[in-house]
Amino acid sequence: MSPRELIVLGTASQVPTRRRNHNGYLLRWDDEGLLFDPGEGVQRQMLLAGVAASDITRLCLTHFHGDHCLGVPGIVQRLSLDRVAHPVHAHYPASGREFFARLRHACAFYETADLREVPVERDGPVATGPFGVLEARRLDHGVESFGYRLVEPDGRRMVPELLARFGISGPRVGQLQRAGSLEVDGRTVALAEVSAPRPGQRFAFVMDTRLCDAVYALADGVDLLVIESTFLDEDRALATDYGHLTAAQAARVAAECGVRCLVLTHFSQRYDDPTRFHAEAAELFDGDIVVAEDLTRIPVPARRIVPA
Repeated sequence: MSPRELIVLGTASQVPTRRRNHNGYLLRWDDEGLLFDPGEGVQRQMLLAGVAASDITRLCLTHFHGDHCLGVPGIVQRLSLDRVAHPVHAHYPASGREFFARLRHACAFYETADLREVPVERDGPVATGPFGVLEARRLDHGVESFGYRLVEPDGRRMVPELLARFGISGPRVGQLQRAGSLEVDGRTVALAEVSAPRPGQRFAFVMDTRLCDAVYALADGVDLLVIESTFLDEDRALATDYGHLTAAQAARVAAECGVRCLVLTHFSQRYDDPTRFHAEAAELFDGDIVVAEDLTRIPVPARRIVPA
């Protein structure tokens, strides 16, 4: 089982720079590998980051602007070239079915991969499984765009001191977890008596959008928020005109939504000093702030601990 982490493959916006490739983000989440918004050059970035095509289990596109999807043909063909054995689900706005079809079959190749299209038509869950629930919400951009949110169900963590108090150890711990209660010396011990709540981890991915209710809904209470901050606040009018966010707006969302780690990305080529994004965000958000760089790895923060 892989650690839960975000591997940043590219952080530019419409125009790549010498230091920033077009978009691309791989979220490792246990046995899942969710590739978000692969732009041009993403295959080479994967090579440099040590990411294999077989690591991908889901392809998640927010919208069909080139810097977010022109890497799709290469990814689709690589899945077949490397003979990836497991199914790969592709989530994208349903209104862009024709675009996805063109990207998927952009040129001749021998297709062997099991790529299953799951177009997103409305707000709500788009996939469920052992990983939790993958949700989508419609954003406010020039073309139809969806943000994504991954939510792990809440659970419970066993407390060693409480287990010892009742004399429960070894295989009996697993029996208690599965059954919810256990007979011990003539007494029924409930799971709640020897455990504490374990909040599930949450992740959100928000790309090209103006500030809207969906941004807040996606970011609510997440451990790791990956969010575009194409502009600095001095260019807020441009951000609104083009359907984007500023670093200050992203930070305000993080602060109001209780985000633990804020990852800023998708930077306009007009700015050559990334520290300005951090400084602007830090004025409004006092949690962890990462100004994303290509090929960096960002761990999902450890689960919140609820006292027993």
